[in-house]
Amino acid sequence: MKLPPPENRTAFGNFPGPGSIALLCDQHGNLIKFLYDSLELSAETHPEMPFGRLAAPGGLAKALSFLYQINSYGAAFDWEINITAGNQVKTLHFAGGKLDDQILIVGAEDSNLALKLFEDMMRINNEQINQLRAVLKESQAMTPSADLYNEISRLNNELVTMQRELARKNAELAHLNQEKNHFLGMAAHDLRNPLYVTLNLVEFILDETTDEQQKNEFLQDIRASIEFMRQLVDDLLDVAKIESGDVQLEYNAIEIISLAQKNVARNRILAAKKQIEIDLEIGTLPRIVVVDQAKIEQVLNNLIGNAVKFSGAGSKVQVCLKRQEENFLLTVSDQGPGIARHEQEKLFAPFHRGSARPTDGEKSTGLGLMIVKRIVESHGGKIWLESEVGKGTTFFVLIPLCPPSYDQ
Repeated sequence: MKLPPPENRTAFGNFPGPGSIALLCDQHGNLIKFLYDSLELSAETHPEMPFGRLAAPGGLAKALSFLYQINSYGAAFDWEINITAGNQVKTLHFAGGKLDDQILIVGAEDSNLALKLFEDMMRINNEQINQLRAVLKESQAMTPSADLYNEISRLNNELVTMQRELARKNAELAHLNQEKNHFLGMAAHDLRNPLYVTLNLVEFILDETTDEQQKNEFLQDIRASIEFMRQLVDDLLDVAKIESGDVQLEYNAIEIISLAQKNVARNRILAAKKQIEIDLEIGTLPRIVVVDQAKIEQVLNNLIGNAVKFSGAGSKVQVCLKRQEENFLLTVSDQGPGIARHEQEKLFAPFHRGSARPTDGEKSTGLGLMIVKRIVESHGGKIWLESEVGKGTTFFVLIPLCPPSYDQ
């Protein structure tokens, strides 16, 4: 396979571009050549070097699993693998597929770009093969076998396309199965820990040598553990409904300002225990909006609760509500530790817990923001954040004032 000349590379969009590589390996994963290399990795490699040698320390197993999936299913998509580039470790999103007895591998810092590059390069490979077939066909056009050759070529092209689509679907299913197992493992882990704590505390309470003060302290800890498990089970049930597409929004005309005021008042009770102030600012806004009240309360509780959870004593949480064209905009700002840029992309993933820790030892299920994102999107809205380490975080939620299909 050859890349087209520079003047014909417009189909690649930003490719070649920074943070992108494309290479050919043999069927065993040994490097044949770089097709493109903006990271200058080729200077540190040699022909027949295993692809896994590009991985950063600790990443060899993942690189080998990536190759195994390509050889097993014909393709693999969106694998995050850390590689060593010079003196730096970079995380690239990889996609790969089989080309006869070779393997095409494409990596980029952006997952969407990696997939686009892979699809474009596979398309170019097909075009080059078709050009060769056209030349052969033309040379044989006067022979009795020309029509037969044309039909065989057409069927072969369709078969190759179907095979690649099947390989892609198989790879997606394998990835989803892997995510499901990871999800179940995390859920079981998060339930097991408080269960063990509760069992141990009950054993202490049953011990006749435990005095009344200790028993009361243990009972408080047991209640906290049970509350955490209840919240986790509720969140897991919410996630199950959301992922199965079984979420039914119950739209009603509600007083959004009153809803926000009541929710902030409830959260002020918890915030006061940490000496945190919650301010509510109401801008120009219609009195009535049409949303699912229970779901919007869930969004408010989660965002305000998180802001309090990660804020220190004496700080302030700012909640703002205003109209923005045909939507209402909710913002929740804190003065907490902030969220690093590389963690922001994973913030809405299930069970993700960043490097920042709650300031008073509060527990988190790691599912709240994922649920919030799905609720907002099911309302036809969107959610995003702005954050700077050491200076706090602001979440933005934009939701239509009324769904287009609502019948009043």
